[in-house]
Amino acid sequence: MAETQITHRTLAANGMQLHVAEAGPAEGPLVVLLHGFPEFWFEWREQIGPLADAGFRVVAPDQRGYNLSSKPKGVTAYRLDALANDIFALASALGRQRFSVVGHDWGASVAWWMATTGPERLERLAIMNAPHPAVWLDAMTNDPAQRKKSRYVQALRTPWLPELMVRLGGYKGLADAFANSARPEAFGDEIMGAYREAWRQPGALTATLNWYRALFAQDLPVPLPRSLKVPTLVLWGDQDAFAEPALAEASAALCADARVVHFPEASHWLPHDQPEAVANALIGFLR
Repeated sequence: MAETQITHRTLAANGMQLHVAEAGPAEGPLVVLLHGFPEFWFEWREQIGPLADAGFRVVAPDQRGYNLSSKPKGVTAYRLDALANDIFALASALGRQRFSVVGHDWGASVAWWMATTGPERLERLAIMNAPHPAVWLDAMTNDPAQRKKSRYVQALRTPWLPELMVRLGGYKGLADAFANSARPEAFGDEIMGAYREAWRQPGALTATLNWYRALFAQDLPVPLPRSLKVPTLVLWGDQDAFAEPALAEASAALCADARVVHFPEASHWLPHDQPEAVANALIGFLR
């Protein structure tokens, strides 16, 4: 099979300029892939082709603050409402009212929030290794095991110091986040060179860290059980160094229609650890 052609452009959405990677038939069902921290559209490099070949119109943006997209200043610019509205506006710019969204890590937090605030626009929701943000905040406060795993979040919230340490270390602190991947070859020298280029974009480091800082400046009540109406698939790598596996079920309990699939040997970096299994699961669910 021929290699999937991925094209790139920049689109205006919600006052931002969002760089996007696109593939698949122009009239195919739209699927938006949302990367996490500290990645960018490139996170989905092993899923874009299979989804496009299955007939989906695949769009993977650099979310605000990342890589080649706009990087507004200030913590409040990175509140979940703004991040979710970027993606709704992006779909509108693509001429689509209804679409499906797939998210990993922070991208999954945005996807959860989209299902919370704008469910009428979503066909389906697929989540990887990130609880609903309200569940996450609650667990970081009240669950000792999750509080321990979330110590890094508290460190990243500190003003200016994380940026200084990351830069002084030649971005080693960000690269080391991938160290517990079950598939180290997914993060070889060439791949990490692409990540470092994205991290060095002017303003990107502070912008991406502001996602963490903004999280604690929001009132995020936990939704009622079974109140989220978008059909949902939760995929979870159980060897996650940053989030307890039980948060998958705690988040799925908020949904009227949800299924959870655990990957016992996979880490937090599920799209990289199990690229083929993830692609197949998404294709089966999104069809």
